[in-house]
Amino acid sequence: MRPLRSLRLFLLVLAILAIPATSLAQFGVSITVAPPELAVYAQPICPQEGNIWTPGYWAYGEDGYYWVPGTWVEPPSVGLLWTPGYWGWDNDRYAWNEGYWGPEVGFYGGVNYGYGYGGSGYQGGYWRDNRFSYNTSVNNIGGGHFRDTYRRTVNANTRNYVSYNGGSGGLTARPSSAEESAAHARHDGPTTVQSGHQRVASQNHEQLASVNHGHPAIAATSNPREFTGKGVVAARGSSVENRSVENRPAATRTSENNAAANRAAENRTAATRSNETRATENRSIENRAAATRTSENNAAANRAAENRTAATRSNETRATENRSVENRAAASGPNETKAATQRTEHAAPSRARTVTARPEAANPARMETAPRAPAPQHQATPKQAAAPRSEPSHQSAAKQEPTKSEHR
Repeated sequence: MRPLRSLRLFLLVLAILAIPATSLAQFGVSITVAPPELAVYAQPICPQEGNIWTPGYWAYGEDGYYWVPGTWVEPPSVGLLWTPGYWGWDNDRYAWNEGYWGPEVGFYGGVNYGYGYGGSGYQGGYWRDNRFSYNTSVNNIGGGHFRDTYRRTVNANTRNYVSYNGGSGGLTARPSSAEESAAHARHDGPTTVQSGHQRVASQNHEQLASVNHGHPAIAATSNPREFTGKGVVAARGSSVENRSVENRPAATRTSENNAAANRAAENRTAATRSNETRATENRSIENRAAATRTSENNAAANRAAENRTAATRSNETRATENRSVENRAAASGPNETKAATQRTEHAAPSRARTVTARPEAANPARMETAPRAPAPQHQATPKQAAAPRSEPSHQSAAKQEPTKSEHR
């Protein structure tokens, strides 16, 4: 029996050695049922510098496939990069090839895990001077507080969510010589933190594919083994996301109702303000009208007072002018009388001198004592009376002047 057992052990070793390079990472559980497609999720924020992203994957347990969330992990030593594990088809079974840490990224079946793991190599960052530099085009470092970052666009091929290589519907990628060298080089397996992270996932019933139907509620975490809290991200289309979507309409209705109530309150407030404004404006208009009427009345009273004052001044002016005229007339009357008397007196001697110069006035005694005898009155014929003979002008003047003198 011992030779038979030795033969079986020898054949098992040969079988392991005959496994192709695609399964050299670490041979694990094998199964005939293909794993589900990769869960689609958003990468959570990196909690600290130096951590490297390890993508989520489907693991297999007693109850079938379950999802191990992607998470940020501190590498076992500076300068190491993570090569993700993958499912590969071989000899009518799917075998899990475990991931590992090494200075170079090896072959991971061509599976596009995203966030720098596009199916070959790693475009999420690199080590430089013992510091990891992050490509911000594929890594969520949040806030930009990391010192070593750069931005380089990664070729955006059509995302393929197939999670295995080979077999029916699987990927057909083959490892390059560099990737085969990385697989044969010295490397380290998952850290104890990573192993504990996988163990916690295996104990969560919600992570089973038979329960979440390929959409786990915990698709990624910021820190390993922390499946609750702010850093937990659900897969797209998960039950948690669906519940959130179902709750959003109710929350939306509540928000809309609150918004409507707020708008109604605002409208009532606006209407009240409008009424108050109109009342204030009306009062202001009434006050202005009253003030205008008062001003107009005051102006009319002032104009009436001014008119009365002007009339009074006009009457006083006319009275003053009349008194002035009367005074001037009273003053000028005696003066004019005196002036007329003086003019008469001045004019009388002149006439007297003229009279005394005449022969008839030379002897006044004669004129008084021997009056002239009246001239005989002859009866004139009607013809002569109608046309009396005119005397010369100088004689008429001489005859008239003594008459004036006699009357004096």
